[in-house]
Amino acid sequence: MDVQRLFAERIGGRTFGTTTEIYKFEKIKRAKAAVRRAKPEVELLDFGVGEPDQIAPRSVRKALKLAVEDPANRGYADNGTMEFKLAAAQYMKDFFGVTVDPEKEINHSIGSKPALAMLPLCFINPGDVTLATVPGYPVLANHAQYLGGTVARIPLVKANGFLPDLDAIDPAVVRKAKLFYVNYPNNPTGAMATPEFFDRLIAFAEANNILIVQDAAYATLTYGGKPLSIMSRPGGKEASIELHSLSKSCNMTGWRLGFVVGAPQTVLAFATVKDNIDSGQFKAIQHAGCAGISDRNSIEKIRRHYERRLKKMAKTLRAAGFDARMPGGTFYLYVGAPKGAGSRIFANAEEASQYLILEQSISTVPWDDAGSFLRFSATFESKSPGDDDRVIAELGNRLAAAQLLF
Repeated sequence: MDVQRLFAERIGGRTFGTTTEIYKFEKIKRAKAAVRRAKPEVELLDFGVGEPDQIAPRSVRKALKLAVEDPANRGYADNGTMEFKLAAAQYMKDFFGVTVDPEKEINHSIGSKPALAMLPLCFINPGDVTLATVPGYPVLANHAQYLGGTVARIPLVKANGFLPDLDAIDPAVVRKAKLFYVNYPNNPTGAMATPEFFDRLIAFAEANNILIVQDAAYATLTYGGKPLSIMSRPGGKEASIELHSLSKSCNMTGWRLGFVVGAPQTVLAFATVKDNIDSGQFKAIQHAGCAGISDRNSIEKIRRHYERRLKKMAKTLRAAGFDARMPGGTFYLYVGAPKGAGSRIFANAEEASQYLILEQSISTVPWDDAGSFLRFSATFESKSPGDDDRVIAELGNRLAAAQLLF
């Protein structure tokens, strides 16, 4: 059997699995493995991890232990429990001042990633255009392309505060667009959307009949300002669908739980597609999720944990020559990549990242989509708050020794 002839073109067709091209995250993984083999006595400082370094709060773990013993939770959850929908609606009210109908305007998801994958199935036909900001999370764009749609990548540049320049988008592209993917607080830039930007984006969407997909995975991790939902802006509910996740706000990455919120017909479309793909997240996890998004003290404690780390990291990176400033949100610092180290010159951020891993045992994530940048994450491993200082001090020592050029 020649299975190679059977692969769909969307994943490469006959060339699937034969390319020698290596995705950047695989390059990072290989470089980390290489440096661990070559320098087993040297601690690898991993600032590239994109998930929380701590476990879920005690309230969440306790709720799961109780719920998992309840026979009522044994069956399919389908499109979610009313208990979780009510908790999600209260979360929207408490954190963003947004009132939603839990029955018609909220539906749970098994994390944001599957939700982003499903949304193109609701809207994209062959030839349709999806607008997607870059750098960023590629899942929605990839699935739009799988369906025969095309993707227009909208750059996020520092000069525009890492917000998309709506006036610069080709009108011919806009006329074919159905979805506009944005993500604020933004991964990887750490930028926050302003109310004024969301208002302009909503007006743009209304004028061009485009649905905004606002990925709010980092919604509660904000610094220097209140959390902001596009649903809180005039017309936001009608013009957008917003995705929320418990992964970052509640340290529940592996638990895979989130929800979408929007106008009834939009949420119904999502629920219809979802009902033909999965049978819902385990009810006991949804029960635990209710405890998570209701625990404002724990959510604030998690936010402060990253805020403390980010401030110390930014100071250390500035001392090494980076233009590092506190982000508006997320747990990332997005900084211009060095141009070289000593006598060595880097062609791009990926080369800088590989150098830092292999020569200094410092792992970061490079982005060369709209300028050359490195992402340092505040989710590095340490034994205690006091040990944070040791890790960050060691980061400073190694960066100083590298003699970086900017």
